Amino acid sequence: MVRVLFIGDIVGKPGRRAVRELLPSLKVEYNVDFVVANVENAAGGAGITQNVAKELRSYGINAMTGGNHIWAKREIFKFIDNFPELVRPLNHPESVPGQGVKVFTSDTGVPIAVINLMGRLFLQCLDNPFIVLERTLEALKTKIIIVDFHAEATAEKQAFALYFDGKVSAIIGTHTHVQTSDERILPNGTAYITDVGMAGGLGGVIGVKKEAMIKKFLTGLPVDLEASKEQIGLEAAFIEIDPTSGKALRIERIRRFLK
Repeated sequence: MVRVLFIGDIVGKPGRRAVRELLPSLKVEYNVDFVVANVENAAGGAGITQNVAKELRSYGINAMTGGNHIWAKREIFKFIDNFPELVRPLNHPESVPGQGVKVFTSDTGVPIAVINLMGRLFLQCLDNPFIVLERTLEALKTKIIIVDFHAEATAEKQAFALYFDGKVSAIIGTHTHVQTSDERILPNGTAYITDVGMAGGLGGVIGVKKEAMIKKFLTGLPVDLEASKEQIGLEAAFIEIDPTSGKALRIERIRRFLK
């Protein structure tokens, strides 16, 4: 079996600390072959820098996905084309820097395709992710395919997963930073969870200091969104996949806190 660990949106320095301290033991416990993480909020809570991407790579992350905040640090335009671990949303126009699908190799030598797509409800209206993925799969020969579907609406995520059930190995929802309890293997063999959650201050509001977010909703005024340091932890999904068929056999939701 190929054993994949998918880490939810890493939020700022607390999220990076959670990965640094918790990932090594998780890799041993689950005998992980390949690690994917959403990194669009990893640098200061919005965006990714080259130094932060290198830091996360050093912790053992094999593939890094993005979303609507991936371009928040303008530095990304200088390095995304030369950073092999980084995958940006595929449904941007082809002229946008970076790639939305990449084929990696697991620690055991098995090819794994990682695809990043953004939903369109309540987010920037990019190309239709259904059509984009269908077109991409026609040319993709890799058996194991992991999709990070970065979307806001639960209905969009569920419809997307059911439409592509059996065509990809796993569809992992990101973006809301709130882990859902609906992980399951769909009827045709695709592992699915609506949202895998986040890594960082789980005692805040979606990884941000609770005081700032409460003030924002009380007043309607802009506030500085500083990463929370309360209850630092990591949320993830573990997926076991048959390398011959590309079908998922198991998905387990994970939530761990620093001691």
